[in-house]
Amino acid sequence: MNASSIIRRVALVVAVALVAATQSGCTIKYSFSGASIPLEAKTVSIAYFPNNAPMVAPTLSSTLTDGLQDKFARQTKLQLVPSNGDLAFESEITNYTSTPAAITANETAAMNRLTITVKVKYTSIYEPQFNYNKSFSAFAEYDANSLLQDVQDTLIQEICEQLIQDIFNAAVANW
Repeated sequence: MNASSIIRRVALVVAVALVAATQSGCTIKYSFSGASIPLEAKTVSIAYFPNNAPMVAPTLSSTLTDGLQDKFARQTKLQLVPSNGDLAFESEITNYTSTPAAITANETAAMNRLTITVKVKYTSIYEPQFNYNKSFSAFAEYDANSLLQDVQDTLIQEICEQLIQDIFNAAVANW
C-alpha cells in the first residue's frame, strides 16, 4: 500500500466521522484557548462586581469586572452585551482580608496574606449542566513590614488575574 492510498483512506474515515457527527445531532464547539463554548453562543454578559466585603478596596470592583470582560474579549469570539447574554455572570466581592501568614520565632508576623473571595453565578442558556453558583478565593502574600495600602494595587492585580482565570476556566473549560 503506497502513501497516497493511506492518505485517501484516512481522509475517507475522517469524512465519514464528520458526516456521522452532524447527522447524529452532536454539537461541535470551538476552542482557541482551552475554552469549550457552544457554537450557538454568540454573546456574554458580565455584570459589575459590587464590593460587599467588610473591608473595601476602591479599585477592586472595576479591576475584577474589567478583567473578566477583557478575558472574554481576548480569548473568545463572544460579543459583550450589557445583560441577558448567552453566557451570563453575576458576581459580588464577599471578602477582602489581610491576615498574618508566617510567624517568626518571636511570634511576630513575617508575612501577611491578602485574600479576596468572590461569589459568582454563571448561567449558560445552551449548556445549563455547566451553570454554577459558587465562591472563588485567591491570595497573595506580602512582607509584614509593608503597609497594605502601599502594596495593595500590585497584590489586587495579581490576585484578580488568578480569580479571573479560575472563573473563566470554571465556566468554559468544562474540566
